[in-house]
Amino acid sequence: MIRVLLAEDQGMMRGALALLLGLEEDIEVVAQVDRGDKIVDAVLTSSPDVALLDIELPGRTGLDAAADLRAEAPNCRVLILTTFGRPGYLRRAMEAGAAGFLVKDGPVEELAEAIRRVLAGETVIDPALAAAALSAGPSPLTAREADVLNASVDGATVADIAGTLHLSESTVRNYLSSAIGKTGTRNRMEAVRAARQQGWL
Repeated sequence: MIRVLLAEDQGMMRGALALLLGLEEDIEVVAQVDRGDKIVDAVLTSSPDVALLDIELPGRTGLDAAADLRAEAPNCRVLILTTFGRPGYLRRAMEAGAAGFLVKDGPVEELAEAIRRVLAGETVIDPALAAAALSAGPSPLTAREADVLNASVDGATVADIAGTLHLSESTVRNYLSSAIGKTGTRNRMEAVRAARQQGWL
């Protein structure tokens, strides 16, 4: 049996996935979590062969958890399953050590087959998304520019961001200006929106 962990914050979606995957003769869902910060502990406790992770989870993203699993549970293969087929997300998932990346609108048979394939050592990527990621190229933002944009959400002031990231206000302004320029936008809120749409944040 292939042991699978499901990380999905929407209860109905998680239950439906568990039910549908449970109908496969060779797949058993051994753990379910609704938060990203529960993933590593659940993997270490239940020892799944494959962790099926959503990206946008409370507590910690599936991408961050994938990177943690690569270090703490290297025998567990990670398959990202998301609503958001953003090129930047795919690139970040691969950098975090994910073995696969699928969008949620595919049939469950395709998902079950992807689970078998990643366990067999293959890399499985949604073909349309792979093409989009190649044409989009890597994120132009530096890690610090991304940090500053992430800290900009919810109307944080430059002083708030500076305090959160332990930077000077002038440094924060420089990073924001650079990020706005690189995203081709007019202000930081547009820059955050554009970077999120690309999956850079």
